[in-house]
Amino acid sequence: MSTTRTFFGIRLATVFFSIWIYSTFSFAQNPTATVNPKYDAETAKSLGADQRGMRHYVLVILKTGPNKNPAGKERDDMFAGHFANMKRLAAAGKLALAGPFDGAEGWRGLFIFAVKDIEEARLLTATDPVITKGEMVAEYHPWYGSAAVMEVGRIHETLTAINP
Repeated sequence: MSTTRTFFGIRLATVFFSIWIYSTFSFAQNPTATVNPKYDAETAKSLGADQRGMRHYVLVILKTGPNKNPAGKERDDMFAGHFANMKRLAAAGKLALAGPFDGAEGWRGLFIFAVKDIEEARLLTATDPVITKGEMVAEYHPWYGSAAVMEVGRIHETLTAINP
């Protein structure tokens, strides 16, 4: 009886291990997938990449808000604070990408935050003077994109000829 029990115990452990292996690797989702010879596990881990090289972000669309601040020192200070805030969030690894739109239809800019959920993105956006002063309002969307987006800031620094 104990030999039979041991046999079934080993067999059951083998089945569970096989299921774990199958579900862990991308081959489970795509039987024709092959191992990428260029895969860099260390870089993938440092950028928070999953097996597809992707990660979760929150995309924030900045739109024209209810309070248009008139030209002058107060507006200049508000935007100086906006840029300083973006720089701080990028240095903290929270802001992966940002940039302006042309303003058409009230679309002013975007943030892509490397955060786990919309609530965390709301907290970060609330630190921006253009939001707190009502110059812009934020619209939030979960986004699943390449983990390589995390490298945009580092690469951008190598392309910028002047420091504004």
